Amino acid sequence: MAFLVAVPPSHITCRASNDSLLQSSPFLNLKPPRLGPLFWPWEKVSIGPLSVSPMGFGTWAWGNQLLWGYQEEMDRGLQDTFNLAVSNGINIFDTADSYGTGKLNGQSERLLGKFIREFQGPKRMRDNIVIATKFAAYPWRLTSGQFVKACESSLERIQIEQIGIGQLHWSTANYAPLQEQALWDGLVAMYEKGLVQAVGVSNYGPKQLMKIHEYLKTRGVPLCSAQVQFSLLSIGNDQKELKTICDSLGIRVIAYSPLGLGMLTGKYTTSRLPRGPRALLFGQILPGLTPLLYTLEEIAQRRGKTMSQVAINWCICKGTIPIPGVKTVQQAQQNLGALGWRLSSDEILELETAAKESPRRMIQNIFQTR
Repeated sequence: MAFLVAVPPSHITCRASNDSLLQSSPFLNLKPPRLGPLFWPWEKVSIGPLSVSPMGFGTWAWGNQLLWGYQEEMDRGLQDTFNLAVSNGINIFDTADSYGTGKLNGQSERLLGKFIREFQGPKRMRDNIVIATKFAAYPWRLTSGQFVKACESSLERIQIEQIGIGQLHWSTANYAPLQEQALWDGLVAMYEKGLVQAVGVSNYGPKQLMKIHEYLKTRGVPLCSAQVQFSLLSIGNDQKELKTICDSLGIRVIAYSPLGLGMLTGKYTTSRLPRGPRALLFGQILPGLTPLLYTLEEIAQRRGKTMSQVAINWCICKGTIPIPGVKTVQQAQQNLGALGWRLSSDEILELETAAKESPRRMIQNIFQTR
């Protein structure tokens, strides 16, 4: 079967030249034999009623100055990154109403909306973009009406009529259980009002996931996605149980931090740490990752891939939709190289064995519930 490759059209507005973007696309001049489900970006998977690429991109860094060093002069490069992603078949972008520090709160949503409006590629590509945004369970959001208002504010920032997936950013079960049902009712209300096409949750463990699934079911609202930290650095019993439950209920797992905040890229060592708050975390975890990083590098070299591409491909092979973060065209190109091929079952076993042999794990999100 021949494959048609979606590449940036000649009239797209980008800082980089069209020729350079075309030359850098990882899918050009490829005519691979069809050996099985290889997960090219144009071979969509389902999240409820939505059809999305097998990998999306996360936008946590878009507006976050503290952790990711965002500056507004980066916006042109972010537009280029978005253009390249969409032109190569990526159509799901994850964001949140809390993304963006200080006065830049909500900046990620605003930028996504701007980039969609200014994308000059085919209209069908723009129309197929799915925005998955998350609504923070702030302590002052105590009623379903306040949660609906949060959704309406996101719609205003993005300037679209309907959000693809409206997600509860975290559960309050650990510290304010009485608030939880109001947030669930908010998901129901925004779905019934047509403000979102589908609803999902984030940072829910197996126990809470079952509770909200059953509650939404009684209200006639399908739970379509569960977003959780999922990578070779964070695969544990809870993640495995959650994935099993989701598979049985038809809920799609969205894997955030598939590269462990960058620890699985091979870019950092104990003597070469990232700037900012990540340095302390990396300094604690990297020394215990030798077996995993060695195996990642070995498989990457054997495959002619990068460590990042192998780590992301593992997430895809496990049946999740990974959403690695991107800030530059180069990062988008790198991540796109995780598509169009599959690790073998032996390679998956090698990686998971090495992960078990590595004494360190990624710390869990403080809002993660059981």
